[in-house]
Amino acid sequence: MSEPSAARDGTPVTVFDDATSLGEALAREILAGLERTATDARYLLGCPSGRSLRSTYRALARLVSAETDLSRLVVVMMDEYVVAEPGAFERLDPGLSHTCAWFAEHEIRRPLNAAVTRGRGIPAEHVWLPDPADPAAYDRRIADAGGVELFLAASGAGDGHVAFNPPPADLGGGSRVIELAEQTRRDNMATFPQFGSLDQVPRYGVSVGLGTISALSRTVVMVLIGEAKRASAARVLAARDFDPAWPATFIHRCPDPRILLDGSAVTA
Repeated sequence: MSEPSAARDGTPVTVFDDATSLGEALAREILAGLERTATDARYLLGCPSGRSLRSTYRALARLVSAETDLSRLVVVMMDEYVVAEPGAFERLDPGLSHTCAWFAEHEIRRPLNAAVTRGRGIPAEHVWLPDPADPAAYDRRIADAGGVELFLAASGAGDGHVAFNPPPADLGGGSRVIELAEQTRRDNMATFPQFGSLDQVPRYGVSVGLGTISALSRTVVMVLIGEAKRASAARVLAARDFDPAWPATFIHRCPDPRILLDGSAVTA
């Protein structure tokens, strides 16, 4: 790991040797934060699905002990695919392996619960997803719970999208149904290889807004891993402020922001 530095606007930046070491460091931070939380309080963790935080989720499952109490951890997922039905939008079947609900269950909740004593795992009702029938209710739910302690953010490789928010981005936008940009859909083909072609990627999603994350979180960490994220990392590190043309630059307006990268995401 390199010594911490800073982006042009002063946002702290740390470069790790690889995705594994980054994931372990972030997982230890999450567990320490959970440990500090009062025993009668929930710890809300903002989570994207996909590649960028996979090493963190796997590290969490390795680092928890049998006696770790995860029953107060709330997994606040960023988004979910939806389909347009007559007069409404509906979430996809959570049994489909390309859904965020499936990812939350199989990549986060089940591996963590398998590592701890029965009764100390994450309850199923502590996995939250926005509802396309009332997206704004998600923001209210988060606010009523006291906000997200730590929001783990990631950036799209091709257009800097965060969750499903495409450029040009609205810094104050809340949770809503979004028509997915073509580049976002192309990026998601790499995230979910189950998609055999662009036509198979849903055209709509329900998503937190940049304002949801920045206004309702105590700490936000932008994670950029892999060579595919080099262009996004360069844009984020070079920005002096939020640039609507690259949504991931919103990190510079977030509370207690940090940027974490692995070595392969750093431009040589």
